[in-house]
Amino acid sequence: QVRLVESGGGLVQAGGSLRLSCTASGSIRSINFMGWYRQAPGKQRELVAGITTGGSTNYADSVRGRFGISRDNALKTVYLQMNSLKPEDTAVYYCTVYLGAWYWGQGTQVTVSS
Repeated sequence: QVRLVESGGGLVQAGGSLRLSCTASGSIRSINFMGWYRQAPGKQRELVAGITTGGSTNYADSVRGRFGISRDNALKTVYLQMNSLKPEDTAVYYCTVYLGAWYWGQGTQVTVSS
């Protein structure tokens, strides 16, 4: 059983920063892909950022240059540093990993006030 535990969400003013963390536990040898998705009310879930085992990253156009994704393979943890936050970044953020199947965290709320 794989479990993902997220932390770091909250309420922040526009222009502020937050750092999300997600730690995987369970029967895991290695994690090919780790990433963050988000879902705002009334919208589809979208990829925010992803990172491979080798460190290759990709970002949604809307966050490129403001967000940074990183991972600690030994800790099985992925981070999302979010800077220059905007009200349109408000959403529930979900951690995901690929281990031959996709696994998801429970989600953490990020609210950016104007």
